[in-house]
Amino acid sequence: MGSVAPMASRAARSALLGSAVEYYDFTLFATAPALVLGPVFFARLGPAPATVAALVTFGSAFVARPLGAVLFGHLGDRLGRRKALIWSVTLMGLATTGIGLLSSFAQAGVIAPVRPLVLRLLQGLSAGGEQAGSNALSLEHAPEGARNRFAVWTMQGTLLGKLAFLGGALDA
Repeated sequence: MGSVAPMASRAARSALLGSAVEYYDFTLFATAPALVLGPVFFARLGPAPATVAALVTFGSAFVARPLGAVLFGHLGDRLGRRKALIWSVTLMGLATTGIGLLSSFAQAGVIAPVRPLVLRLLQGLSAGGEQAGSNALSLEHAPEGARNRFAVWTMQGTLLGKLAFLGGALDA
């Protein structure tokens, strides 16, 4: 990427790093249903139903991802890709922070299981928006004839984030 326009390289590097951080978090949360969420938020259901409810909470983000791509794609078309991308990354940060601050069922009562579901839906929206937005931004700034080489960095970032998490999990 050395001899191409600085903005094209910057967009590709940002797509790689943004996706890596976002999907590190996404993968981290993927392990939580089996280990933590069921007993903390759905304990009254019993062990097996609590695990299923936790997995449904985790899976809700996958339902929201395409909606996030549409929503943030529309915002990117109307207000600019950079603004939409910043909003999607900010939403992911806020939702992730919210998940870290959740109260258990014992502390919050019946509202406790609803909160992780809502925050997980917001994470899915933002992940869809970030991926679509960073792909579009990389593509738009890439030099003619090299668009495929620049647009691929977003997807490489998603794999890098997952591998970074798995590497850390294997070391533990």
